[in-house]
Amino acid sequence: MTPSAAGSPSTEPHRSSVQYPGGLAARYRWVGSQQAAAISATSEVGGTFADHGPLVSDDPDRLCRAELRIEGPLGAWTARLASTIFDEPQGILWDTTGLLVVKYGFCAYAFVGRTGELRWTHATRTPLISIIASSRLHHVIAQSELETAALGQDGGVLWRVAHPDVIAEAELVGGSLVLTCYTGLLQSLDPQTGRAPS
Repeated sequence: MTPSAAGSPSTEPHRSSVQYPGGLAARYRWVGSQQAAAISATSEVGGTFADHGPLVSDDPDRLCRAELRIEGPLGAWTARLASTIFDEPQGILWDTTGLLVVKYGFCAYAFVGRTGELRWTHATRTPLISIIASSRLHHVIAQSELETAALGQDGGVLWRVAHPDVIAEAELVGGSLVLTCYTGLLQSLDPQTGRAPS
């Protein structure tokens, strides 16, 4: 971080932009704990706004905060999130359902991409490292450091697999879900069922 004039760390939000299919333009901003004012000060106006921080804490502004701004064919919407750990929010458009599923900290949030309505949330015991969607799957995969979970359109858990090693990366490769452990070991699962290949 760049020091401010007063000598304390800068609270300027981190930023990223993503263009999703269907004409949805997303802008993410996020800050560390006790820096919620920096998000509020630069929040964009217009469209609908919802603060989902209370889903994580009764006092979400003490935590790390993130804000997602979507502009699309039906207008704009903004959602504010909270996390107990510093994390970069990341989303994927589950195009067959029209849901934008965003991972931030220990939670996944499923928004209606065009309107911002929150359909469901999914909380994990360890930080989420990725959300994976494919037109060939009838679910999304929520990959945390110690668990793989398949989530249906309503957010229900269809199956889950616990891991003894910490997962660092997850990706679909050649029809398999390939997990990379922090130790460098690779594990492969069937993304439809969660079972290891026979």
